Amino acid sequence: MTTQTSIEQFEAEQVSVDELRLDALNPRIQRAGERLSQDEILEILWREYSVDEVAWSIARNRYFPHEALFASGEDGALVVIEGNRRLAAVRLLREPDLRKKMKATDLPEISPEEVAALDTLPVTRRRREDVWQYVGFKHVNGPQAWGSFAKAEYIAWVRNDIGKDLADIAETIGDRHRTVARLYRAYMAIQQARAAGAYDVDEQRSRKRFAFSHLYTGLDYRGIQEFTGVADLDPPTERPIPSRKMKHFGELCVWLWGDKTRNVKPEIKTQNPHLRQLDEALQSKGGLSALRAGLGLSVAYDIHRGDTALFREGLVEARQALQKARGKVLTGFAGEADQLEEIGQIVTLSETLHDDMQDIVTKRRRKSRRSPRRK
Repeated sequence: MTTQTSIEQFEAEQVSVDELRLDALNPRIQRAGERLSQDEILEILWREYSVDEVAWSIARNRYFPHEALFASGEDGALVVIEGNRRLAAVRLLREPDLRKKMKATDLPEISPEEVAALDTLPVTRRRREDVWQYVGFKHVNGPQAWGSFAKAEYIAWVRNDIGKDLADIAETIGDRHRTVARLYRAYMAIQQARAAGAYDVDEQRSRKRFAFSHLYTGLDYRGIQEFTGVADLDPPTERPIPSRKMKHFGELCVWLWGDKTRNVKPEIKTQNPHLRQLDEALQSKGGLSALRAGLGLSVAYDIHRGDTALFREGLVEARQALQKARGKVLTGFAGEADQLEEIGQIVTLSETLHDDMQDIVTKRRRKSRRSPRRK
């Protein structure tokens, strides 16, 4: 049984802000491995993660001493591994030139005494691997959750680098819906595709916003599972996509996120209903062929469903539309000639359609009577 790490188990000390460094490996940054400067990290945090809200709170209420940062001694520096937004907010409040550089001009000015009070911050020194439970509980399944890709990146680090089982991670953070395993599978699939040259999410996706949830949700769907050959969640694997299916996985990524190198837009605009429609289209040869031909998701989905389903749906929609219009006739129709002409055309069209349907029924009955009975 895993014992959850709590913040009360750690003692804090006051450390000069000048000694603290923002973390380039912070899952929020989503650029693990890049050598970003401190200002580049700060710019990302300021632009994308509401550092202004934290700064305003500190300016009004001061820094709460019980909110210690977690920092790890790495490469001769004290790197903040938990509390990067708070450190970024403090730096901006203390340094007017930095505010100008980040264009954070709407932050409040604080007095010299308040600046001096932020010279040091409470810091708990620990290695990254010593606090993974606390950080995971807080940001993966807790009150200050990261985005899905940041969660997945952190889970992969704990699983692959620290060597913890996914079951242990899930139990520690209170995951009851297999979210940890699903995030890990999708993250490792992306890394596998990147290494194989099938798709690079950083270089190819056509939108700045990375809708990672499309993948980790879609890999649970039957059509997408069969198309990509993705491995089951048990046991977990670092290579969930079979080599023979890697090309298919690359195609899936293009439909999910587009490919700006070829000026291809994504087919999935919103998860509901587009992801389900993609899943169903992949379950038929016609739907898959339409997608590969670039005909679009709506066409591929209609081909998959077939003319019978589309015809029935068209009749139902037409009847509902006419019922709705009839309910408004007393208040919405004032004798306009164009509307009378429109309904006349609808009547003619419906009669023609009825005659066509009746002809088909008659022909089938005649054919049935001519067919020899089986003994």
